[in-house]
Amino acid sequence: MSRRISPVIPGFGLTLGYTLVYLSLIVLIPLAAMFVHAAQLTWEQFWNVISAPRVIAALKLSFGTALFAAIINGVIGTLLAWVLVRYTFPGRKVIDAMIDLPFALPTAVAGIALTALYAPSGWVGQFATELGFKIAYTPLGITLALTFVTLPFVVRTVQPVLADVPREVEEAAACLGAKPLQVFRHVLAPALLPAWLTGFALAFARGVGEYGSVIFIAGNMPMKTEILPLLIMVKLDQYDYTGATAIGVLMLVVSFILLLLINLLQRRIETP
Repeated sequence: MSRRISPVIPGFGLTLGYTLVYLSLIVLIPLAAMFVHAAQLTWEQFWNVISAPRVIAALKLSFGTALFAAIINGVIGTLLAWVLVRYTFPGRKVIDAMIDLPFALPTAVAGIALTALYAPSGWVGQFATELGFKIAYTPLGITLALTFVTLPFVVRTVQPVLADVPREVEEAAACLGAKPLQVFRHVLAPALLPAWLTGFALAFARGVGEYGSVIFIAGNMPMKTEILPLLIMVKLDQYDYTGATAIGVLMLVVSFILLLLINLLQRRIETP
């Protein structure tokens, strides 16, 4: 008579209960509280808050720079993952460990370091000033900071998928007469695209809500280099809690719609 082996993790009902309680306490209840607090405004008042020129300018800046940073990391991160997976060279483990540095480094420290480096008097910024443009205190500086912070998301999502693609598949395609671009398009790209979209979505979402690394290099000039998280802090400093939650709801809704579209695209790609 076979002995029944009890599962290591408790049954479905108990684990589902723990999952729902934890998710509710950490995510759902705080978000619901934000919507409830914003509901104190009438629709006209809510629209006046989110359609203010200062809010619209900060919205365009936050989402625009986050999008550009995610696209840049989508390209550079894929190249880094390719080098780390497909090549062996001295210092490879050191570079692999440095990819996670933005995760370990406090974002405020990263912002101060980037500002000191790319400010008009910094080591790199002074050369940019001589060439006639600025890096710090511009949208370019914000994009640079977001690129630094969100780089690991793309690398760490693409790297394991690329490592699982057998080299023999590429060699077989090459033996059948496929050119390198054709091998990448028909062999590698279908396998990497879902993971790439996941890394892109994570990088974009992190970039939209990033505060610490951006606040120093942005310059925080209203209508120019003021990001939405900073505008929320300004509202809180003015004790305008309802206005701050209204802007938070706006960020949440726009981010959710964009992430939903990315997930739908990812699911459509994964479905044969």
